[in-house]
Amino acid sequence: MSTVVEQDPVELMLKKTGCIELHYKVQECIAETNDWRMCQEKVKEFKTCMQKYVEQQRQKYAHVK
Repeated sequence: MSTVVEQDPVELMLKKTGCIELHYKVQECIAETNDWRMCQEKVKEFKTCMQKYVEQQRQKYAHVK
């Protein structure tokens, strides 16, 4: 009997971006502090990573109309 493990679609998407570790750091910070406002540096790092990924994708598909 095999067990099928369903993967979280958000986690799969974040793995593709290369930003998953930064996402985990944000989650850990929020879990430790119970205050997302105290995690702004980690949030900024994650946001920068995601913006870089989006820009790379935009350039990659710029010729596709």
